[in-house]
Amino acid sequence: MSQNNKLTKTWYYKSAFDGLPKEDDFEMKVTDLPTIADGEFLCENLYLSVDPYMRYFASHMTPGQIMVGTGVSRVIESKNEKYPVGTLLTAACGWTTHFVPKEIDMQHSVFKVIPVDLEEPSLALGVLGLTGLTAYYGLLDICAPKSGETVFVNTAAGAVGSIVGQLAKLKGCHVVGCTSSDDKVAYLKEIGFDGAFNYKTENMKEKLKELCPKGIDCFFDNVGGSQFDIALSEMNRHGRVALCGSISLYNEKEMFQVKGPYVHLFAIHNELKIQGFMVFTLYKDRFVEAFKEMHGYLTEGKISARDHVVEGFESMPKALIGLFHSVNVGKVVVKC
Repeated sequence: MSQNNKLTKTWYYKSAFDGLPKEDDFEMKVTDLPTIADGEFLCENLYLSVDPYMRYFASHMTPGQIMVGTGVSRVIESKNEKYPVGTLLTAACGWTTHFVPKEIDMQHSVFKVIPVDLEEPSLALGVLGLTGLTAYYGLLDICAPKSGETVFVNTAAGAVGSIVGQLAKLKGCHVVGCTSSDDKVAYLKEIGFDGAFNYKTENMKEKLKELCPKGIDCFFDNVGGSQFDIALSEMNRHGRVALCGSISLYNEKEMFQVKGPYVHLFAIHNELKIQGFMVFTLYKDRFVEAFKEMHGYLTEGKISARDHVVEGFESMPKALIGLFHSVNVGKVVVKC
C-alpha cells in the first residue's frame, strides 16, 4: 500500500453471524487518513492475519465494532522518537489499513516491535508471530514430546498444524497429521510428516491405527468434535493433549450445547493430561523467546513456512469465510 494513500479503509462487524459468516455480515467504511499529535505515530498495515479464532471472538462482540484481528505494519509518520518512520511492528489493530496506536494499544500483549528487518513481513503474523508461538508453546510446553514418541495433529496443513509437525520432527518424533485434501496430504509429506491422510475420504480411526501403530503420545487438537473423540481413544497411557482450537464447533448456533462422548473414565484410567490454552496470554512473556528460536530454525532451513496470500484489503471477509471451507495451505494473510 502506498504511503501516498490518503484514505483509511476499515471493516466493521455489521451483524451477528448465524452459522458460517457471510460477506454481508461485514461493512467497509472509508475515512480520511488519521492525523497525529506530539508523541504519536501513524502505522500502515502491510498484511492482516486471518484466523479461525475470529469467528469465536466475534460471538462476544457488539455489531458496529471494528472487526477483531492483528496486523503487521510499518510506521509511515512519527512524532515519537521511540517509533521512527520505518519501524516494523505487530498490533491488535483490527481490520483496518491505518491506525494510530494509543497508550492502551501499546500496553496490549500483541503490540510488539519486530526485532529484525524481515524481507517477508507476513512472517511476523505466521511462523514468527502468534501462529508460531501457538505451535511452539502448545507442543513444547504442554505436550512436551520426547524423541521416539508419536505426535498426531489435525488440520495439519494449516498455519499452526504445519509448524507443530515440523517442530515435532526436530524433536525426533514420529509425526502423523490429517487434513482435508489429497494435495494437502502430499504437502505434509513434503515437509517431513511420517504419515498423513485425508479425513474426508479415509476412516480416521482405521488410519490412526495404521499410521500410529504404537498409539499416540501427544495430540495437538485444532478441531475438537468427533476428531477429538476418535484421537483420544488411540492415546497411550500418560499421553498429553494440547487443546488449541475447536474449529468444528465455531459455527454451531449453540456451540456450548454440543454433546459428544464422555471421555472422563478413559482419560482418568490412562492418566491423560488435557490442557487448553490461549496464545494471547502468552504473547507478552514468551514472544521474544519463541521468535528467536523460530527465526533460527527458518534461517537454518530446519523448518519451512507457507503463506496463503489473499490480495486486497477488500477481500478480508472472503478470506475469513474461506478458512471454514479449507481453501488454504499454511497461514492465511491478506496483503493490504
